[in-house]
Amino acid sequence: MARSSGCIAGLEAALRTFHLLDPTIVTKQTVEDGTVVAAGTVLGTVEGAARSILTAERVALNTLGHLSGVATATRELVDLIEGTGATIVDTRKTTPTLRALEKMAVRAGGGVNHRMGLYDAVLIKDNHIAAVGSVAEAIHSARLYVGERVTVEVEIDRLEDLESAIEAGADVVLLDNMSPALMRRAVERAGGRCLLEASGGITRENVRAVAETGVDRISVGWITHSAPALDVALDF
Repeated sequence: MARSSGCIAGLEAALRTFHLLDPTIVTKQTVEDGTVVAAGTVLGTVEGAARSILTAERVALNTLGHLSGVATATRELVDLIEGTGATIVDTRKTTPTLRALEKMAVRAGGGVNHRMGLYDAVLIKDNHIAAVGSVAEAIHSARLYVGERVTVEVEIDRLEDLESAIEAGADVVLLDNMSPALMRRAVERAGGRCLLEASGGITRENVRAVAETGVDRISVGWITHSAPALDVALDF
């Protein structure tokens, strides 16, 4: 049962916990992931030996509460930027061993997964640029290594680096900790030649203003690493 309102995610995984401990337990899921529920909503039922149910209870509730917290935080941001054209995306700031589940929870909350690891996209950050000398050289080196089919994104914290990033062939340019005013100028200068992503210091209070600058997506690390758990309980 949900003790507070929020967006549900991870219910199937939570119920699976009981089966892994005791295959004779019977579970029923009554709410689909992605559903926003009110406090007091029954999410599912579990039938079986009391000892088995109580043994699995904490792992199941921790899983469900955490993942639903991720989905709820994501849903709040998605709702706040509705109508702007921007998308909320996650990052690789996930809990070890739980990345697939946490990213599933982001999708349940209406967000989009940025990338799963180092293998499916390239994100060039400040240390990479410092290691090779320039934004353009970092992009050229990455493209030479991964080819044309893999997305190459570069992080910049100065508007002056935007043009060189675009000319070097970046698919996405990440605007790191820029003010909304600078983001708006970046959108104007880019003129649709690449995707623009805002990141750094995104909160519930400023996310709408960031989205209204015209950026394509907004990446938020705290929705996976710091989202408060949804209050859920198992009652006999």
